[in-house]
Amino acid sequence: MITKTLGNSDLAITRFGLGAWAIGGDWKFGWSSQDDKSSIEAIHTALELGTNWIDTAAIYGLGHSEEIVARALGSWSGARPYVFTKCGMIWNEDREVDYSTRRESIRRECEASLRRLGVDVIDLYQIHWPADDLTETLEGWAALNELKQEGKIRWAAVSNFSQDELAAASEIAHVTSLQPPYSLVKRSVEEAELPFCADHDIGVIVYSPMGSGLLTGAMTRERAAGLPENDWRRKNPEFQEPRLSANLVLAERVKKVAADRGVPPGAVAAAWTLHHPSVTGAIIGVRSGRQAAELFAHADLVLTAEEAASLAS
Repeated sequence: MITKTLGNSDLAITRFGLGAWAIGGDWKFGWSSQDDKSSIEAIHTALELGTNWIDTAAIYGLGHSEEIVARALGSWSGARPYVFTKCGMIWNEDREVDYSTRRESIRRECEASLRRLGVDVIDLYQIHWPADDLTETLEGWAALNELKQEGKIRWAAVSNFSQDELAAASEIAHVTSLQPPYSLVKRSVEEAELPFCADHDIGVIVYSPMGSGLLTGAMTRERAAGLPENDWRRKNPEFQEPRLSANLVLAERVKKVAADRGVPPGAVAAAWTLHHPSVTGAIIGVRSGRQAAELFAHADLVLTAEEAASLAS
């Protein structure tokens, strides 16, 4: 697979990386129940097809996603992929989710992630969400850079930061990468965050490039209405009117380009995000070996300027 260096790091990452959000299973922001055997098969299939990075988070499944990643890598005999994870979202014994970027909380999270992942060092450690208070956000960012100096993480990064938050964090230490939502459905980062990253040598790995399933060619009004109660998308406005109709129109454009190229619509949707020069890699969430085989086989798909424009018009 084609690789590109992520920001100021020494990480040469493939265009598609495996996203481990859904394999966390059932929790407050989960994608409904998930079979662990299918998750491991998905990870192995993506690795067999050449992807070299996995993106997870402590909060996914309240630690379960990291544990499954560790199990998958423990039974994997090929080259070890980079493992990226996140901090800043925490939970209690009652499975209630909260947020904290306080220094001591971040340090506790890092130690717990190292144990769950079964690694000595995390390749890319990311603040999952900034705090409402900028001072607390920067306290967390300083903590990540302490962990880097101690050798517990290789590179420090952020997710869901605004341009102003990126600028403030950059005053403390260089931000290796930003992980924002970006797709044909959500394009707001084109205005400020992507240009800022381009100007400051900050890599970008985008999440939900397929619009959380809206652009895969499989979503319909009926399917959106029938999503399981424990699927976070049931409460997402993008899956409800009036946005749903507009999103399904976008999906039809994606399906047309996909049919012309003879590839899955999801691969086209993800490739569209990579057409932006600021984007380094796209996170591809899969839940089975079949899904992984379908999408990761087309990780090197590059859209023409005309195709990209037809999707964005």
